[in-house]
Amino acid sequence: MTITAVPLTSDVHRPDLDAFHELLPALARGLDVRDIFRHLSDVASRIVQHDEANLVLLTEDGSRCRLYASTQDGLPDVVCQEHAGALVDAHERQLIDVVPGPERGLRSGLRVPVKIDDRVVGVFALHSRRPQAYSTRDLLHAGRLADYLALGLSHQRLAEEIRDAAVDRERSINIDSSVELLRAIAEVLDIRTVFPRVSEIANKILPHDALTMAFLDHNGDVVFDASSTDNFPLLALVKTNSSAAEIRIIDDLSTETLPATEPPDLRERLVAAGYHSILGVRTRARDRTLLLSFWSTHLRAFQGRDVPVARRIADHVALAVSHEQLADTARQVAEAKAHAERLEARVHTLAEELDLKTHARVVGRSAEWLDVLTKATQVATTDTTVMISGESGTGKEVVARFVHRASARKTGPFIALNCAALPEQLLESELFGYERGAFTGAQQAKPGQIELASGGVLFLDEVSEMSLSAQAKFLRVLQEREFQRLGGTRTLKANIRVVAATNRELRKAVERGDFREDLYYRLQVFDIRIAPLRERRADILPLAEAFLQEIGKSFGRPPAGLTRDAREALLGYDWPGNVRELRNALERAAILCEGGLIHAQHLALQTASRPSHQPTTDLNTVERETIAKVLLDCRWNKSKAAKRLGLSRTQLYVRMRKYELEEPAAV
Repeated sequence: MTITAVPLTSDVHRPDLDAFHELLPALARGLDVRDIFRHLSDVASRIVQHDEANLVLLTEDGSRCRLYASTQDGLPDVVCQEHAGALVDAHERQLIDVVPGPERGLRSGLRVPVKIDDRVVGVFALHSRRPQAYSTRDLLHAGRLADYLALGLSHQRLAEEIRDAAVDRERSINIDSSVELLRAIAEVLDIRTVFPRVSEIANKILPHDALTMAFLDHNGDVVFDASSTDNFPLLALVKTNSSAAEIRIIDDLSTETLPATEPPDLRERLVAAGYHSILGVRTRARDRTLLLSFWSTHLRAFQGRDVPVARRIADHVALAVSHEQLADTARQVAEAKAHAERLEARVHTLAEELDLKTHARVVGRSAEWLDVLTKATQVATTDTTVMISGESGTGKEVVARFVHRASARKTGPFIALNCAALPEQLLESELFGYERGAFTGAQQAKPGQIELASGGVLFLDEVSEMSLSAQAKFLRVLQEREFQRLGGTRTLKANIRVVAATNRELRKAVERGDFREDLYYRLQVFDIRIAPLRERRADILPLAEAFLQEIGKSFGRPPAGLTRDAREALLGYDWPGNVRELRNALERAAILCEGGLIHAQHLALQTASRPSHQPTTDLNTVERETIAKVLLDCRWNKSKAAKRLGLSRTQLYVRMRKYELEEPAAV
């Protein structure tokens, strides 16, 4: 038998809340866990699926174990021995990869300890006929089920202790009060709403004049509290029990020395209110500590024989609060899931709108691309400046348009300006506009892109190419939301949202002194990184199909589709030019195939993809080599080379200067 021990961790996942809701009422219906074990198994199967469930308990002296309850009849005693080892270490939950007893057809399982008062009393085990059916998450859920079983056993033992003790006739008659208590707390999700009723029921088993509870976090701070009577000084509960042992009995409060309290006269006030005796117990409710105290107006009202009853009542209350915590977390999970579903639907709707309104295709199904769209949808509802980073041709403008379409500015203009496509002086005049006579040739005033984008979005592509002079002026736009035209003195308001994009590492440009650090932080408020196409290969074929449909509309004989070898070639290529290169390759192939199927040779993908075992080449090296090869293939015809690379002529010239690529004199 192969076993994997899993340490206790916080339960961050929550299963079907309705199934858990059925467990408390089920436990409230009977005193013997064996009578309801099959029903509990049926409810539990909606939380952790299984084909067999067993509950193995230790005998009272702890010398051996016995099969206490099972969903299968007539199981042999060897079942106890299968789980005996799990009783050795109370801090481990175990996954079982190989289950003994092949005649039962079981292939995998899990088991968790069952504890009462932090003492291991047994093992709860679930088995499946499927191999490796369980995960760590299932162990966490099984641990919660074991807590419910522990409550049932505790509830059962309480009844047995009261019956055996037979302290007096009245207490024997009220054995069923424990059942009544469990039913009362099973009906609500906030025990504070029924706490006076809890005290009323508990009073039949353990007489008291007031009942108080407080829940403490790991720092000892009170998370929430409750009292059966109004205006009870709950601080006394915390101060008299928080530093004490798990059980504390005070026979005479007037003579007891309490720890330092606030206010200092707390003891006197309690005595003045008529309280003289306290029975306090501590227990755990998941990650919190429960302090439950019974208060009496009589001296020496509580005895040692009352402790088991008090502890069982505390167990009931603790489980009810665990149930509340479970419900709260489940609601949070459900709300988060609903929010994610609404966000996903919003992404889908916006993608369709963008395609319909602007013909900017938002195509892709990879996790990386969906993450980009999700972030874009989230930030779109704000007016926050967005920085979109990614290699050339990855679709940065498409994402910028997506943000615009999803924002409150969608009815305003979307103005795009490529900072690399214009010389320094022309960039500033295009960006800020100019007044008549601002420079030679300025015969009349002209508004800039900032003015034209008023009420909408200004998209600055390749913002890293902006000159330092333009950067300084644009910084004022972001800081003060105002600017001046070139040659002008009037201050104009900039009612724009800025979405910037870059294919460079701006942080490195800042370190080199090529980009202002203050502007960098102004632009980098919300960053969206678009992965290159080679890192999201799941998008290649959907993009190819979309592009072929689009290309086919402008062809007299649209291509019939892609052959298998063409699809393999598309998936095997590294696409240094990304989505733009993909479209250009398909457009070229559509021409060559003359209305037939596109084969791999039509795509003319010259560079083979890197084998996965080879180290990744520096991207600048890849880009330089690719541009150099395409220029050579095109005999240094810049227009043809730019089109094949998916670049504008200006972008190609920028990269040629960057990589010092010069046409040979002989060509």
